[in-house]
Amino acid sequence: MLRSCIQSILKLVNSVLAMFGMALILYAVWMISIWQKQMGELPFWGSDHPAPWFIDTFLGLGITLCVITCTGHIAAETANGCCLYMYMLFVFLVLMLEAGVTADVFLNRNWEEDFPDDPTGNLAQFKDFIRSNFGICKWIGLTIVSIQGLSLLSAISLKALGPHRYCDNDDDYAPERALLLRNAVQPPPYVVGDPIYGSKNGAWSIRINDKTNG
Repeated sequence: MLRSCIQSILKLVNSVLAMFGMALILYAVWMISIWQKQMGELPFWGSDHPAPWFIDTFLGLGITLCVITCTGHIAAETANGCCLYMYMLFVFLVLMLEAGVTADVFLNRNWEEDFPDDPTGNLAQFKDFIRSNFGICKWIGLTIVSIQGLSLLSAISLKALGPHRYCDNDDDYAPERALLLRNAVQPPPYVVGDPIYGSKNGAWSIRINDKTNG
């Protein structure tokens, strides 16, 4: 029961993270379409313009989150130790990356100098959007981090429970099955032995005595 509950929680939080990753991919696709309209080409290899690292970052983060959530679904379904270790490692690395970027932004006044120039201008638009909607963006960020922490905690708990255990002896039967076995109709017992025949001499003697007495 506890294992099934933890597996369900892990699948649920992975679904939320997958939707967040798909949102990042869709946002990156929208930025790519804007870039193509302005520049007349896709922002990938072979472009004469500077690489739009902001678009590539969002696209890479979205794909990475989707891959991590796929690993999490497999780990939650199979409870395999290797998959759980890989999933915990991926989530931990993402959390460390987010913590590093957040600390740099809030603690370093000149954090913009740590990033290269954005030729698309989307970084400036993104900063203006966050500043104008800081309260909503703060709660969205805290929710995402909390979901990632819950997924990591669920994976650790599922790993602590160990692999599935199967019934190998009669003592591991479920109570319902044991009750059915106890109430099953048993065939009547029988004894295998030599047949018993009556004595013919005794029968004749009884008939003679009856005739004599009569």
